[in-house]
Amino acid sequence: MNTKDKQFFRDLGERIANARKAHGLTQQQLADTLGIAQQTMAHYEGGRSKLPVSMLPVLSQLLTLSFDELMGKPIAQRGSKHGRMSRLQQQLIAIERLPRTKQQFISKMLDTVLGQR
Repeated sequence: MNTKDKQFFRDLGERIANARKAHGLTQQQLADTLGIAQQTMAHYEGGRSKLPVSMLPVLSQLLTLSFDELMGKPIAQRGSKHGRMSRLQQQLIAIERLPRTKQQFISKMLDTVLGQR
């Protein structure tokens, strides 16, 4: 692996580890869900092994990350056609990253607020 590839896989592994921790999952729990060994997961997160491309959609869904987020595309580049993202768009992206229970809580709050029109 050349230096650029090594850095890419280290960064990808770090993003996966951060998202996994944000969801309160251990490496073992994520590895079990993916059907791989915990050591393999540790190697992916540490950038010591190349992550199979076929695993990216599954990780994206499990960790509630968009493919762009998983690949490390800066948020500013994911804005609307007319420039920067609005605060609401940024908040929606942040909510997508939250664990399911927190997303449900926010959804209930929004239902309550929007129902008061």
